[in-house]
Amino acid sequence: MPRDTKDSESTVLPPEQHSLRARYAQVVLDIPTRALDSAFDYAVPSELAASVRLGCSVLVDFANRPALGYIVGLSSEAACGLEDSRIKPVRELLSTPLFEDTAVALAFWIAREYLAPLSDCVRLFTPPGGTAKLKKDAAGTWTMVRPQARAVDDRWVRLSEAGREYDPPGNASRQRAVIEALRFGEMRVQDLALSVENPASAVQSLEKRGMLLVEHRQRVRGSKASGARAEAIQNLTSGQRQALETVYEALDTNPASPSPHPVILLDGVTGSGKTEVYLQAIGRVLEEGGSACVLVPEISLTPQTVSRFRSRFGEEVAVLHSRLSAGERFDQWELVRSGRAHVVVGARSALFAPLKKLRLIVIDEEHEASYKQGSSPRYASRRVAIQRAELCGAVVLLGSATPSLESLYAAGLCGKTAPPPPFTHVVLPERVSGRPLPPVEVVDLTAEFHAGNKSMYSHVLKEALRQTVERGDKAVVLLNKRGFASVLLCRDCGFVPSCQQCDTSLTFHQHPARLLCHYCDAHAPVPPVCPECGSPYLKQLGPGTQYAADQLADILPPGTPIVRMDADTTRLKDGHEKRLEEFAAARSGVLLGTQMIAKGLDFADVTLAGVLIADLALKFPDFRAAERTWQLLEQVAGRAGRAEKDGRVIVQTYWPEHVAIRAAASHDRSLLLREECTERAALNYPPFGRLANILVWGKDREAVRAQALQIAEVLRPHLRAGWQLLGPSPCILSKRQGSYRWHLLLKAPAHADLPGWLGPLLKETRDRPGVNRAVDIDPQDMM
Repeated sequence: MPRDTKDSESTVLPPEQHSLRARYAQVVLDIPTRALDSAFDYAVPSELAASVRLGCSVLVDFANRPALGYIVGLSSEAACGLEDSRIKPVRELLSTPLFEDTAVALAFWIAREYLAPLSDCVRLFTPPGGTAKLKKDAAGTWTMVRPQARAVDDRWVRLSEAGREYDPPGNASRQRAVIEALRFGEMRVQDLALSVENPASAVQSLEKRGMLLVEHRQRVRGSKASGARAEAIQNLTSGQRQALETVYEALDTNPASPSPHPVILLDGVTGSGKTEVYLQAIGRVLEEGGSACVLVPEISLTPQTVSRFRSRFGEEVAVLHSRLSAGERFDQWELVRSGRAHVVVGARSALFAPLKKLRLIVIDEEHEASYKQGSSPRYASRRVAIQRAELCGAVVLLGSATPSLESLYAAGLCGKTAPPPPFTHVVLPERVSGRPLPPVEVVDLTAEFHAGNKSMYSHVLKEALRQTVERGDKAVVLLNKRGFASVLLCRDCGFVPSCQQCDTSLTFHQHPARLLCHYCDAHAPVPPVCPECGSPYLKQLGPGTQYAADQLADILPPGTPIVRMDADTTRLKDGHEKRLEEFAAARSGVLLGTQMIAKGLDFADVTLAGVLIADLALKFPDFRAAERTWQLLEQVAGRAGRAEKDGRVIVQTYWPEHVAIRAAASHDRSLLLREECTERAALNYPPFGRLANILVWGKDREAVRAQALQIAEVLRPHLRAGWQLLGPSPCILSKRQGSYRWHLLLKAPAHADLPGWLGPLLKETRDRPGVNRAVDIDPQDMM
């Protein structure tokens, strides 16, 4: 029977007593459905009582089938009200503890705040690829699949004291070769085989005689030697010193204090040394025996970023992100769980790493939309980080040169009183180099076209690129659209090849030549003539990075390195690293790419930043379009002139009068804030209101529509004053991967309990066969 662990505190045992008299385990079943929104009581068999702990994975029975689950509580009494004989026992203990009690509290909070299945939320805290799964075959039989990712042990061998003096018999040539190889130091048996053929039997014989010592050590897959802590601590600017004083004061707050723990917004211009503030704050935490978590957007998680932390903290750093293999992620997670690593650097999933004594959570580039999870549970990293900090007694440090309007509002900078407790606002107004922010020149592409320039590069940008390369400097060029051309258009009949599975056109790629869907990866050959009318006049419209690279090669001196960096060129493992290494190694050249080149890169010899079409995102039907355009332009401008040489920025646009362009050109965000805050407050959009996007999808168009209408009929009668329900209507991308998509948008006041109101009402709606639904609280993407 289910129980709410919060309603039975009198019988729940504290962690230190879990193995003493625990008779019942509260288990969250690993079955992803909102219907199972609480833990279930299971009896702990006497043979497991000494081993069972909070956080263990277990095998149990549920509804006439086996089920996996996670222990989220232990107690001496059952709260379900059933007789002991009717309470099912735990069948098998599958793991040692995977998480602690604070993780349990956070998982329940995420499930409630984001209307997510409880099992999805608990699974956030489990090792990547390191838990068992159940699969059902065609005959209806359930089979357990053991974890695919496990620790890998290496055998290391070295000479004992006796072995150093040992002289093997004359006919033991292999033993003699092993001893000679080991006189230089210990080795992995695997490496020993490179110099001694088939050394296993010789190693075994020598170990039995006491001549060798063999040790098993866990191998960390994918790791590279990090070396000692070698990076010199930089001299600080006055802004950095003030920022660190604020952070240190917050860290001195008693972790057990019941008052809300501090959230600090580090608002620093590009190149102002925010990373150094993070590093010194982490150093203070480590000196005091604590640990720290650093979140970096996946797009910014470059080897350059990681190396800053590893050069300062050496092997105390673990890295977690999606570009690692399952085994590599498991090894990094295990480094943290075992206490060998006390600093985690990674994308949003790193927030759930099993850090002990967590004292500091850093969110770099806190404005990034990628901090919002796109699948269940659809959590917002910033809110979850603040909640975890509350549970652990930690400090949250948010850093950005272009903070989100939500964070500026929380810091009291949007013209209205911030919600309590407000963020502490700390400013880094100057670059570490002492150089000014680079001047931004705006080029009107309409005027360029009227002047006869048909190229996507303006005359000003062409000349600036040539001069930069001739001086031996480097440039970055942004075009936030990959491929060669957005669409292929028949000029006779207007036909555009479209994806059969998604409601979108296919993008033309030239290398290799094909049409590709950027939503489902469907691809098709490029037709020689129009499939509709047979016309040979097919026009490529909307240039992408492939086309821009080809054009750039014609502009620059022959042989100039042009490194293209987009989702196509970085798709393979280590793709980001190889591209950046190629750019760093070049004497001069150009890095051309999508938004991934705008963040996390710090090259001293980049003196020019160019933006080919600055207003692409402004055409999106998104209330955040202006904010995101300003952020992207400000960030890419910050790549230029970060060291001793002055920088220059050239922004090309068809909309030079737009406030986002003007704010970026003048490095004055107040222009944007005045307009954006006024519009959003009037329309009740964040940060002055809250949103929930209810998405409905399925293969049957009419069933999807009917389900969306039914949800609207249930919700509308219960709307409160100041609340608004928009829709239902087809999504902007109305078909994706073969599914039709509708949505409803719910608006509420900024401090409304959206999930508390919405959750119970959605339970009153009946799901139609073949139709799925999801709720996105505080959405970042409504396409």
